[in-house]
Amino acid sequence: MAKKTNENKQLAQNKKASHDYFIEETFEAGMVLMGTEIKSVRAGKANINDAFATIRNGEMFIHNMHISPFEQGNRHNPTDPTRARKLLLHKVQIHKLLGQSKQEGYAIVPLKIYVRNGYAKLLIGLGKGKKQYDKRESAAKKDAQRDIQRALREKQKVAR
Repeated sequence: MAKKTNENKQLAQNKKASHDYFIEETFEAGMVLMGTEIKSVRAGKANINDAFATIRNGEMFIHNMHISPFEQGNRHNPTDPTRARKLLLHKVQIHKLLGQSKQEGYAIVPLKIYVRNGYAKLLIGLGKGKKQYDKRESAAKKDAQRDIQRALREKQKVAR
């Protein structure tokens, strides 16, 4: 028997999230998928760049997450690839996110999709929106860090 590995394979990432928001807290949520959507997710056919999360009636949903239809799928494929999908979180986590997202400037942002123990998971974060000067400041820090790393690599090459 083949042993099931505890894989943590990243399938989709929202790169704009770290550019537009200060991520203060993250939560791991399960996703309710229908039909062959899990096969499409495992094939890397998911996109969360324009996705956002909302809370309705004590349940959390993700909107505008695009999962392409599976090519070899049958008639049980969902017809709308951007339909709202339910996220599975504990009630305490949902209430915490609801309270904090009501504050001015906070949003619930999807960060990445990955597979853990055979289940598709979505990492969501509580983000505070960045202003334009914050974005320039973080870009300057990133450039400075890149220059430091480049200088260290050059110094190690000369030392050898």
